Amino acid sequence: MPFADELIHGRTARSLTQAVQTAVPGAALDALRAAADQLGPLTLRERADLLRDALLADVPGDFAELARVVRAARDGTQEFGGWLIWPVTSAVATKAVAEDTSEAFADAMALLAELTGRLTSEFAVRVLLRHDIDRALTIVAGWTASADADVRRLASEGTRPYLPWSIRVPELISRAGATVHVLDALYGDDSEYVRRSVANHLNDLSRDHADLVVATVRRWLDAPAPTTGRLVRHGLRTLVKRGHPGALDVLGFAPATLEIDGPVLDRTTVPFGGSVRFTATIRNSGAEQARLAIDYVVHHHKANGSQSAKTFKLAIRTLAPGETVEVDREHSFRPITTRRYHPGPHAIALQVNGVATDTAEFELGTP
Repeated sequence: MPFADELIHGRTARSLTQAVQTAVPGAALDALRAAADQLGPLTLRERADLLRDALLADVPGDFAELARVVRAARDGTQEFGGWLIWPVTSAVATKAVAEDTSEAFADAMALLAELTGRLTSEFAVRVLLRHDIDRALTIVAGWTASADADVRRLASEGTRPYLPWSIRVPELISRAGATVHVLDALYGDDSEYVRRSVANHLNDLSRDHADLVVATVRRWLDAPAPTTGRLVRHGLRTLVKRGHPGALDVLGFAPATLEIDGPVLDRTTVPFGGSVRFTATIRNSGAEQARLAIDYVVHHHKANGSQSAKTFKLAIRTLAPGETVEVDREHSFRPITTRRYHPGPHAIALQVNGVATDTAEFELGTP
């Protein structure tokens, strides 16, 4: 994840101030000017919220006035884009919800669609979804037919159950199928940008509604577009890592009769920051050809003494009866920003078509 000061910083605040000034030449814009020097200790979302609140403070009045100022600022300068769009769209959604009128809600949704191509309105639309999910989803359904790929992507991305960096919309998680009509409209989209969002949305949905996701992609595969197979594979990636039988079956990974020797580790003690290498042999001992999704699982030692498993993709192979494949992989414990390693007992297992082998254990040393 990028650092906050790489995305929203003092220049962002000053650009926003200048853009708003073109729409309201006589305004002091004290809150926006002060915000440029207040971003230092804040997280990315906190920075967006600070600029949102400053914009709302500097543009008093009703929603219609804010919408007028935002559109005038957009039309008045070419610099009205990039990461300043997050606080602007957030201000639009917040003001509309506070006003709580049908007119403000509808125009806020329209304005988010107008602005999304300048960065994205995916974070702000969550505010309106939380306020009135049924009304918002009705409007979102119309976005799926837009001629603008950015708006079509917003329909999928903004309604993802677990959209990164965003606020949660509980009903997107609890209401199974609430957004399937959006995905049905977009899975065959001409734009890879849109289809990738659909796959990520599908992957989010699989965390809570795995069987619904499998049933949905089965429908798509009954009448697929040329790109459907790739989209489905990406959308089912978490279910495949979890060994979900339905997801594996959809992708052609049926139960197989196998003989697996391994994993065999090259060491039982791994220095902190070092790596461990493992090998294994997989033989198709059945009478039928076997298509295999070969993954491996690292059981990481946690600070509280328990272990947490993380699955990594390894290979996809098709073995004839009696055929053998050799597996050879090195796994690094070099420190990274997205994972903290703890010294202590770890283990590695293979997972083939969702079935895990016994683990091979090793000790990760101290820093």
